[in-house]
Amino acid sequence: MAIRVGLGFDVHPFSDDPERRLVLGGVVLPGERGLAGHSDADVVAHAVADALLGAAGLGDLGELFPETDMAWKDAESLTLLARAAELVRGAGWQPVNVDGAVVLDAPRLAPHRRGMEERLGRAVGAPITVKPKRAEALGALGRGEGVACWAVALVERP
Repeated sequence: MAIRVGLGFDVHPFSDDPERRLVLGGVVLPGERGLAGHSDADVVAHAVADALLGAAGLGDLGELFPETDMAWKDAESLTLLARAAELVRGAGWQPVNVDGAVVLDAPRLAPHRRGMEERLGRAVGAPITVKPKRAEALGALGRGEGVACWAVALVERP
């Protein structure tokens, strides 16, 4: 059996558009300021997708779903993630698990963590863990200017 590991990263600033929803890990956090981006800007789903694509040697999310393509304007990131997982399987790899760390000071993600893991896991077809982390007032993330996520994916080829 062959195994590979991939690292994913994504970051988006908060949007000034009051109509923009905050979507993290496929979960809408009502009443929170949304993130700026071409799709729904779900940094968690994006990092997970990039980790899976990297593990399978298939490039990254920006190559597959470029922001210059209006077909992906305001796209739901869970849809992009599910498509990335299909491509990974199509290349002969099976997602084993993905672990992610989301960095933001607010809002608090603990109440949404299980829902995020469930939605991401359904899209990928493998277990996903999400760990909220605080930036402790350091840098742009610590000043509440945006949200970042790192993810590590393990894939196997039987």
